[in-house]
Amino acid sequence: MSTLPATADLYDAHGEALRVMSPIFRDFGGNKSFAGEVVTLKVFEDNSLVRAALEEPGQGRVLVVDGGGSLRCALVGDNLAELGAKNGWAGIVVYGCIRDSAPIASIAIGVKAVATNPRKSVKKGEGERGVTLRFAEVTIEPGDYLYADVDGVVLAKGKLH
Repeated sequence: MSTLPATADLYDAHGEALRVMSPIFRDFGGNKSFAGEVVTLKVFEDNSLVRAALEEPGQGRVLVVDGGGSLRCALVGDNLAELGAKNGWAGIVVYGCIRDSAPIASIAIGVKAVATNPRKSVKKGEGERGVTLRFAEVTIEPGDYLYADVDGVVLAKGKLH
C-alpha cells in the first residue's frame, strides 16, 4: 500500500478546497494515518448502527460517527475496532467516546475520538445512516473523502491525487 500524504501537505496543495476538522480528536487506533471514502452515521448513546456498519465489508472506507459529542458512554470498543479492521475499514472517527483504548492501540485501524469512557452504550437500534453531519466546524457528506493523521483530519469532495 502506498504511503498516505500528510494532511499538512494536502492542505498546502489544496488549501481552502479542503474542510479541516477542529482539533478535538485524539488518536487511539494502531494506524495513525488513514484515508477513505466516508460512510456517515448519526447516533446518540446507541452503537447498534456502528456495529451493523462495521460488520459490512469496509472496502477501505472510513466510518464517521456523529455521537452528538456525548461523553456519557462509549460508541466503539476493542471488539468493534477489531471487527472493522477484519472487514477492511480504514478508520473510524467518533464525535463522542470510545473505550478499551489500550487494546485498540494495537489494532490495525485508524480510530479518532474525543475521549474515552468505560460505560457501554445502549443498544436500541436507533440512529440514521447516510446523512449529512455537522460537527468539529465542518459539514461531512456521505461519499466525501477523509484523510487523517497525527496533525488532524481533512475532508475533500473526492479522492485527491
